[in-house]
Amino acid sequence: MTRKQERIYRTARRLLQNSTPLREDCGLLCDKACCKGDDCTGMLLFPGEPTPFRVIEQNCRRLAVCGGVCKREERPLSCMVFPFLPLPADDGRIRVRVDARGRGICPLARHAGEAAIRHRFLHRVRRVGALLLRDEETRAFLFALRREAEETEALLKRFEK
Repeated sequence: MTRKQERIYRTARRLLQNSTPLREDCGLLCDKACCKGDDCTGMLLFPGEPTPFRVIEQNCRRLAVCGGVCKREERPLSCMVFPFLPLPADDGRIRVRVDARGRGICPLARHAGEAAIRHRFLHRVRRVGALLLRDEETRAFLFALRREAEETEALLKRFEK
């Protein structure tokens, strides 16, 4: 991890530290499904992001695998923003989009438009996205995630017909 990434991740974690998508514990909706990784599933790690969790490689991505209980301050950034991702738009602004990987396990991912997502949380996720864009490697990573999200959405639309 570079010094720049270290500063960015530290600032991002501080921004998200006490921010959650809902006023109540969203883990009560799904029995904390996002906290139950296994040998094939985990939370996405950003380039150079450190983690105390076991790491697996999947589809050229590093994933942190959780055993169900952790120190909240040690969670990966993707846990802190789950089930959303801050993705860059062509105009340089950050759009908060549902992470397609969360659709199978997270009610918020499936019903984001209907859920009472806190605006303050979404604003902080956007700010974190803007911070992440300051690092070239992380910027490329976010654009790659955006392309994947667009491809997934296009594929889902084809099957909806």
